This record gives sequence, C-alpha cells and structure tokens, in this order.
Amino acid sequence: MVEAAFDVAGLVGQRYRAADYYEVGREKIREYARAVQDFHPVHWSEAAAGELGYAGLVAPTTFISTAAMIANRRLLETLMTGYDMFVQTDQVFEMYKPVLTGDRLVSDVELSSVRRIAGKDLLTITNTFTDQTGDVVQVMHTTVVGITSEDVDADISDTIERVIMSGLDTTAQTAGAPADVDALPGSDPEATTAVRLSPVSRTRVPRTALRFEDIAVGDELPARTVHLTRGDLVNYAGVSGDANPIHWHDEVATLAGLPDVIAHGMLTMGLGAGFVTGWLGDPGAVIRYGVRLSNYTVIEAAAAGDVEFTGRIKSVDAETRTAAVVIVAKSAGRKVFGLATADIRLP
Repeated sequence: MVEAAFDVAGLVGQRYRAADYYEVGREKIREYARAVQDFHPVHWSEAAAGELGYAGLVAPTTFISTAAMIANRRLLETLMTGYDMFVQTDQVFEMYKPVLTGDRLVSDVELSSVRRIAGKDLLTITNTFTDQTGDVVQVMHTTVVGITSEDVDADISDTIERVIMSGLDTTAQTAGAPADVDALPGSDPEATTAVRLSPVSRTRVPRTALRFEDIAVGDELPARTVHLTRGDLVNYAGVSGDANPIHWHDEVATLAGLPDVIAHGMLTMGLGAGFVTGWLGDPGAVIRYGVRLSNYTVIEAAAAGDVEFTGRIKSVDAETRTAAVVIVAKSAGRKVFGLATADIRLP
C-alpha cells in the first residue's frame, strides 16, 4: 500500500473561507430537483412554496452539495495532493434553515478528521454554510476515502486526462508536496467557523401531510422505485459539478476496478431524501439527513438501473414532536445504504 505523499493527519484543522459566495438560483433549484427526480411542487412553483410559508423556491435536501463541490475544490486539489481520486463513504446534512431562491451562501471549509482504517485514509470535510444574514443555514460533513495509485490501474490518470471536461485542472491530484493553505486565494487558516445557528428549522411550524399523532414506531413509508439511465448520470454530473468519469465512462470505471459505470453516491442520497420529503409533504421539516454508503448502483449501457426505497419510523420524541426515519435503498438485490436516517419535525 502506497501511503499519501505527506502527513495528511497533520492537516487536520486546516480551514478556510471560500473566496466568493454561492447565489442560489431559481433555475438551478429546478435543474437539481429534476436531476434527483424530486418533483415536490415547492422546488418548482413559487405559488406552491408560498402555500407552505416559503418566500421562494425551496432547494432540495442535498442541493447544498453543489455549492460544496465548488468550495472544496481548493482543499481536494491543492492540499490533498497525495491521492489519485476520492470515493465517498458517508454524508451528513444538518439543517438549520431552509435554503431558498436568492440566498447567498458562504462556506467555511475544514478538514475536520482523518482516520486510517484497513490501510486507507478516511478524510472528513466539514462545510459550514452561512447566508446573507450571517446565520448558519446548513452544516455538511463529507467523508471520503483517499485512493492512491496502488489501488487503481496505472493508466487511469492518463485516461482521465483524455476524457475529462475541458477546463478542469486535474494535475494537482498527482502533484508532489502540498501547497500551504496560506497560498490559497481568498483563504484564511485562522478564520473561525460561524457558530450562530439559525433557529428557523427548529422553531418554524412544519406544514407536513401528517401530524405527530398520526405516526408510531414501526410505521412504514410507501415504497418507491426509481429508474436511472446513463443519461441520468450524465445529467447529474453536469448539474452537480461532479465530473468524475467513473459515473459515465466505461473505460475509466474499469480501470478503477468497478464492474461498470456506477451512479453517484450523492445522486442516490438525493433520491432517498426526496423519497422522505415526498411522504412528509414539507421538505423544510427535515432537520438532519445522514447516509453511509455500503455499495453502489451499477448502470449498464443497455438497460436502466433500479433503486428501491423503503422506510420506517425508528423512534419518536413526543416532547420535541420529532421522529427518526430509517431509509433502505437497494439495487439489484444489494443494499446501497449501509445506514441512512432522516430526523423530521411534525406539527
């Protein structure tokens, strides 16, 4: 096993604030909702959003990952230079305020944890998003495995360079010594993460299809099956900014040791979130969503792939009128989610 070409554990705590804000666009919300097949009206219609008390279109649960892709690029490509690629394993979203059209989000980025398990580095990146009011609206924790050249075919880097979208710089991923975070434009290693959490998601009265008295531990959500094609993967890659060719190029997927092209982990998470919010009736009622990936969804060129979602109420809290929902996702008989839960609030 070839270890990273630097002491990655020594970088824990490195942080910076993204150089520019991310403005949430009306059409971007719609594009993302289409990409994760989430047709809840609040993502598409201002009138429908207004009926639930929102001042604009509501971003889907996992939408903020698109802003994180931009904010994290400096960390992954300038500091994490000892790896050839990254594979996502865990994702946690903490919601403090619904993200709406017109919000201007600034991300503080931190390498918050490094663990070495079975000879591989597990890296956790924390994004703390504040809006134009200065309140924290969401906190996102992403855990990835750092993959070195020892784990993949030696030709994969050249192949990626040949097929990747023009204008994306991938050379930093195979460079030698990492640049110091001080050299990153717009970064500030001494910047402190904002700590003023918005109270909205925990004080607003949800307008869900169900009341707390309507649910009980063990209740099952209506099952949903989603069909995914290669076109869906290409579309999600473009909308989300995740251009990793293992999701759309057969040769790269093979060189990475995969049986075929696979769906994005974040795409399956987005589908799972929509499965829950469609049942809830109010996406703003989700206050936490966490997924551990245990397998992947293979999408063959000649046929669509299916992901089957089921869920049940795991626990309830009468004092806070909240509940935990366990989500199961399966593809070709394999569990895609090792563990997935959504914490929800009900009126």
